[in-house]
Parts: sequence; C-alpha cells; structure tokens
Amino acid sequence: MIELPIYDSNGKKVDTLQIDAAELGGEVRYALLKQAYVITHGNQRQGSARTKSRGDVHGSTRKLYKQKGTGNARAGASRTPIRKGGGVTFKKTRTREDFRTELPKKMRRLANRNALLAKLIDNEVKCFNALDFKAPKTAEFAKLMASVGIDRTCLVATDKGNKNAMLSARNCAGVDVIRIDQLNAFALLNHRYLIVDKAALVSFIDSTCFGSEEESDEVAAAAPAKAPAKAKAPAKAPAKAPAKAKASAEGKTPAAAAPKAAKSTSKKEGA
Repeated sequence: MIELPIYDSNGKKVDTLQIDAAELGGEVRYALLKQAYVITHGNQRQGSARTKSRGDVHGSTRKLYKQKGTGNARAGASRTPIRKGGGVTFKKTRTREDFRTELPKKMRRLANRNALLAKLIDNEVKCFNALDFKAPKTAEFAKLMASVGIDRTCLVATDKGNKNAMLSARNCAGVDVIRIDQLNAFALLNHRYLIVDKAALVSFIDSTCFGSEEESDEVAAAAPAKAPAKAKAPAKAPAKAPAKAKASAEGKTPAAAAPKAAKSTSKKEGA
C-alpha cells in the first residue's frame, strides 16, 4: 500500500490516502511506458514537411557561363543541389505522410495507470484536499504550488467542472492543465510533478470519472419510450364503375342500348 499525504491550501498535511499499487499495475513497467510515450508522440506529427527539388526552386535556369575557356569547373543552372540556395536532391514526394500507430486499449489504459504509479513511488504527486477558488487567481495558485515545494514543471489534473482551478493554473509558467478523465502517460512523463485534488484522484483510480456502460444503460432505460409507428393501411383499389354509370357516361340509357343490340342480332339471323 502507498500512503499519499493530503494537503490543505496552506501546504499543511491534514490526512493520508491509502492506494493499492495493484490497482495501478503492481510495478513500474518501463518498456510499456516507453512504448506508450513513443506512439503518442508520433501520433502528434502532422506529416506535412515539404522540400523543393531544383525544378521547384524559383530562379533562372540559364547556364552560368560557357562550358569551356573560363578555367572554372563546368556549371549549369544556379539552382542545382550542389549550390547554395538550390533545390534538394531527393525531395519529399508524398503529399501527406501518416505516422499514426495504434496501441491496444488494454495496454494504453495500463500505461496511463502505470505512469501514475511511477509518480507516486517517486513522491511527485501533490494531492490537495480540494482545489477550491472563489475566482480565477493566478497568484493564489502560485502560492499553493510554493507551499508544497513545487519548483519544476507541473501538471494539474482536476474535474472538468472545476473551472476556477483550471483558469488559475493555466497562466503559471511551466504548468499545464488537463482533465482527470484525459490523464495519460505522455502528459505525466512530460512533467515532474502532478497536482490533483483528492476526489479527482479517487475517481481516476476507481474509474468512475470515465463513466460506465451501466450508467448509459440506466439513462437509456429512463428515457421515455417512443410510441411504435402505425403501419400504413394498404391503398384500396379504385372501385369499378357500375354498368349504368358507364352507359350514362357515354350519353346512352340502358333502355336505348338494349333494342339496338336486339336489332343487330335479328339482321344477322336474316342474312
């Protein structure tokens, strides 16, 4: 077990926090920390470096002087790679270089916790009972750092709702601010000290600052269920017009049409 002292705003020890090293990896894994650091550092590269060949450099392509008779070495244009101000022999031809690599999720999470363990073992974590500021004041935060003997680069990790602490710390020289749920191995290894409040540190160790799948399930269950959409009734086929209506539409009544049909049949019989 690691005993971490808890300080008040005046730098006086008021309590201790028991931390189980097994929750942070048990031991410092140097190879894992280096791998996480190198990968995170490489992922920050833009890959937008550019160079120019002799054809891209602005300038004349005229031959400097005649080939023979001057006593000088033969020379062509002034923008060749062997001259000052000339192009690059093998320029970068890619429009965009991608240096991004991925670290498995379990390795990344273990590296983040292991970096915190390394800081705890080296006594470089300064935990305060609370980081409460009535208003953003850089001078008050500088006094807080001096009370616990911080004289090198420092990383401040706190809850995302603690705006006054973030605004108070960000203007101090050599101090960077990060949310506790975004704490990572790269940021920890780039700074000598870590300043954190007790509640934020406990939430990082027990993973409550990241949320959980159970909470998302509860939120989904609490949301009102939408009523199922009603199925559209199939469109009815248009009804056929009755014979009377059809005959009336042609301008003939059924009574007038019947004798005409009988007359035509009698003519066929006579033929």
